[in-house]
Amino acid sequence: MRKWLTISAIVVALDIYTKHLIEGAFAYGDVLTITSFFDLVRYHNEGAAFSFLANAGGWQKWFFSGISTVAIVVITYLIRKHHTEKLFCLGLALVLGGAIGNLYDRLTLGYVVDFLSFYYQGWYWPAFNVADSAICVGVGLLLLDSFKKPN
Repeated sequence: MRKWLTISAIVVALDIYTKHLIEGAFAYGDVLTITSFFDLVRYHNEGAAFSFLANAGGWQKWFFSGISTVAIVVITYLIRKHHTEKLFCLGLALVLGGAIGNLYDRLTLGYVVDFLSFYYQGWYWPAFNVADSAICVGVGLLLLDSFKKPN
């Protein structure tokens, strides 16, 4: 159990640290072009994935915080129950760390700081952060784990 929670804690620490660096170096809306397909930016997401419900008037902060809190409790239970299933628990640990990182922003700032922006010509993927990346990789690992043959 400790191994999985350590992975989650590392994700949280990296997420909070990188967001802190961006907040210190960038004003809201600033863009720094790194390559022809990647920018560092500072955006604030008051909604969920892809800014879903971002302009809903403020109630969404508590709604998404509640969902995150329930997810954190359920994921912790699942890790405890299945602690020997490596791929499954790694996926859960990454999702847990990402959920905690974004919940921290939501509760302390009222929004989530996003700063990684990828694009191709005029097509932009919504900006994201370390927590979002961990959640995506974690979900991918959970999907991969779901294709394993049952014992």
